[in-house]
Amino acid sequence: MHKQILFDEIMAMAKQQRVHLINSLGGFKSVALVGTSDSLGNENLAIFSSFFHIGANPPLIGMIFRPSPPERDTMNNILETGFYTINHINESIYKQAHQTSARYDNGISEFDATGLTPAYKNNFFAPFVSESKVQLGIELKQKLDISINNTIMIIGEITQIFIPENCLQEDGFIDLEKANSLTCSGLDSYHKTIQLDRLSYAKPDKEITSIIQN
Repeated sequence: MHKQILFDEIMAMAKQQRVHLINSLGGFKSVALVGTSDSLGNENLAIFSSFFHIGANPPLIGMIFRPSPPERDTMNNILETGFYTINHINESIYKQAHQTSARYDNGISEFDATGLTPAYKNNFFAPFVSESKVQLGIELKQKLDISINNTIMIIGEITQIFIPENCLQEDGFIDLEKANSLTCSGLDSYHKTIQLDRLSYAKPDKEITSIIQN
């Protein structure tokens, strides 16, 4: 039997109860660490679960920032320098990754506070997370203000990709389970995944078949 929750009931909930409810409704989400640095080289690391695919040609990825204040060092660094990294979280670092959501004082690097290691590659301005197995270098392309709830959408172009060789399949598909990438639900629940299948491209009057590569 389903429980019905109407709009007025949602809005009457205590803030944290409403936040947990609505954040859980979207289902499992991508979760990753965003690495940035300001123009003076001060590093910042923060966990986000608001990523989404925008397009493959060119390769674009979006993310959402909630209203400020408080000050968002990650967004400020992205707007100031134009560069950031997205680093998948795996089972060995998820607690450290979660800790980056704490509000540290200005001048304290979350890399230092959590024991994660910054890595610089190919003269890319922003730091990658050395312990992450899937790392993306992103260049800022567009900032969009969303007036309905005072959030900001950042759209970036993927310029560099670092992944384990055994995770990349011939057709371009990345085996994220083999990379031990985690997913999340809500604000604080982390999950491992089990692949059920990969299915063939759907066409009218054509049977769906499995395309898992061994």
